[in-house]
Amino acid sequence: MADCLFCSIAAGSTPAFTVYRDDLVLAFLDIRPVFKGHVLVIPLEHVPVLTDLAETGPYFDRVKTCAAAVESSLQAQGTFVAMNNRVSQSVPHLHTHVVPRTKGDGLKGFFWPRTKYAGDDEAQSYAERIAAAW
Repeated sequence: MADCLFCSIAAGSTPAFTVYRDDLVLAFLDIRPVFKGHVLVIPLEHVPVLTDLAETGPYFDRVKTCAAAVESSLQAQGTFVAMNNRVSQSVPHLHTHVVPRTKGDGLKGFFWPRTKYAGDDEAQSYAERIAAAW
């Protein structure tokens, strides 16, 4: 879709810090991460919400692999994996958040502050670390 930000990222028209890409999904760093290393996994095909996804298994296999890569590459104690459908969905293209977690990190419930990378170099280093563990 021409007016979809995530379709533009998938097409390479809008830059992103890519973690992984294959013929089904693209995984890249969230530009407003909950914690550094926060990854978004999207289908390459424009799919607005989860109920529009034809096959969930292959997509969630990639999400599962992403969660393992985030944990191992960032020495996280776990991950928070979530998605919104329509309500609170900032971009109307299916995307799954994979957020690194550590005990005592301050994340409580479904409300949390966002952080920023110090710059593109720091963001790129996080993307490369997670990509290497994929």
